[in-house]
Amino acid sequence: MTKYIKSPMNYTGGKYKILDYIIPRFPAEINNFVDLFAGGLNVGINVQANTIYANDQITYLIDLYCMFQNTSTESLLNDIKDKISFYNLSQTNAEGYNRLRAEYNKTKSLLDLFMLTCYSFNHQIRFNSKHEFNNPFGKNRSSFNDSIENNLIQFCDALHKKNIIFSTVDFRDFDFTKLSKGDLVYCDPPYLITNGSYNDGKRGFNDWTMVEDEDLRSVLDSFNNRGILFAFSNVFAHKGQTNDALIKWSKNYNVMYIDKTYSNCSYHLKNRETKTVEVLITNYES
Repeated sequence: MTKYIKSPMNYTGGKYKILDYIIPRFPAEINNFVDLFAGGLNVGINVQANTIYANDQITYLIDLYCMFQNTSTESLLNDIKDKISFYNLSQTNAEGYNRLRAEYNKTKSLLDLFMLTCYSFNHQIRFNSKHEFNNPFGKNRSSFNDSIENNLIQFCDALHKKNIIFSTVDFRDFDFTKLSKGDLVYCDPPYLITNGSYNDGKRGFNDWTMVEDEDLRSVLDSFNNRGILFAFSNVFAHKGQTNDALIKWSKNYNVMYIDKTYSNCSYHLKNRETKTVEVLITNYES
């Protein structure tokens, strides 16, 4: 695998493990690149482009990236060490973790949010409908370890060097007029036929329904009409379900199966034993 920067955020649906399938399919030279559903930012942070637009409706993620972008790495690491010391954070101290979580839910400190992800179960982010962090403690498993520290350093270094512009709008409200022919938009939206805490409509953010799915395909069609390039990650099948509208729509474009064994095997898709069929759809030859 090519050496890619790994996000310090363990975000559900992150694409780090399949970047070798995605990044090489992008054009060699990109002027404007849009990561429309940035999530963990594993794709956007690894793209080489003159300008990178990273957008996500999950505002606390984008705010956190902005904080990383505007803080020196040395200062950030010192603040992290101070937090660990103040709350006596470790893999076994649930009381310290719970105090930190209670404090974050009062103050919404971005650094506290990051620290919670380091010590929470599976390093995951989870909120309730009031935007209160409610993921439990990752006892004997989670901590701010050497791996997360190294990922954070590389991630922040890239944020400081690259021209990355952040936003937090619904994908339908993004200003695409700034794009011109040959620019690239990458989309990794919530998937209609999979479940995630970020798109269930119960976390204080919009859910993802057939309406959003259809609207996004219409937006992508409009890119194609304008000569704007797109690369679109999604799944055709998952646990016996299929996204038939997506499969039909994709026939107008180029489809790459992440698992090559599913290529040209659409008759497998309704088999309930079928694994997730993940694809990358583009409107250009890659």
